[in-house]
Amino acid sequence: LTAEELGIKGSVPAYLDPSLQPKDLLTGVSFASAGAGFDPITAKLVSVLSLSQQLRYFKEYTAKVKSMVGEKRTHFILGNAVYLVVAGSDDIANTYFLLRARSNYDIPSYTSLMSDSASNFVQELYKSGARKIGVFSAPPIGCVPSQRTVGGGLLRDCADDRNQAAILFNSKLKSKLNSLGQTLSNSRVVFIDVYTPLLQIIQTPKKYGFEISEKGCCGTGVLEVSILCNKLTPPCSNINAHVFWDSYHPTEKTYRVLVTTLLAKYSRYLVG
Repeated sequence: LTAEELGIKGSVPAYLDPSLQPKDLLTGVSFASAGAGFDPITAKLVSVLSLSQQLRYFKEYTAKVKSMVGEKRTHFILGNAVYLVVAGSDDIANTYFLLRARSNYDIPSYTSLMSDSASNFVQELYKSGARKIGVFSAPPIGCVPSQRTVGGGLLRDCADDRNQAAILFNSKLKSKLNSLGQTLSNSRVVFIDVYTPLLQIIQTPKKYGFEISEKGCCGTGVLEVSILCNKLTPPCSNINAHVFWDSYHPTEKTYRVLVTTLLAKYSRYLVG
């Protein structure tokens, strides 16, 4: 949606897509792996590509581009491209709270682990040629339907402990990124606050054209996610009335509202 809004192309293909065309490399690809996080063990717990593996693929990508257009043009492409880093939700919701995989950490120390890892990743991206880097904050993870169900009590309120962890992480992340932006030469390192606009949509859905924000569209809307959204749990009749598609992920309509809002606020720092 971001690439579409910026007029680059209709979608950004996955780098590992077997049908990827060489020309796609020159206008942007995605290295993302759903379920990964800033905490190195988050990806291991769900068997997805870690950030370090994604970085290795990025370096492989760089070599391919260099073989296509030469070193000078590659340097220009890398330096002028916009890099968006989105992680943190699964660290907080799954690794820390659901699986208790970091039981030896309290929330302050765990959010420090996350922000340190995020800072290290941005620095590695910079060393690899990236200059315009936008890092998304953690969202109000305690307000997504699944976290309301498992941590919000009988009334399914927003799970405050998850949200407080996100807020603490975001404050540390913002500080780290601001520091990197000042110390990394010729860089634009931008903290992108998605927590505030998404929380506003969740708390005042009708203002944005939605009716339901505490349940997802598929199944019961309170716990189903991913493959659990299937023929046995048919979706709601009007997806556009919902802020969330399943119990974890927003609907396309929600994402479009967020993308428009975020680009209006941050594009001049990254694209200009």
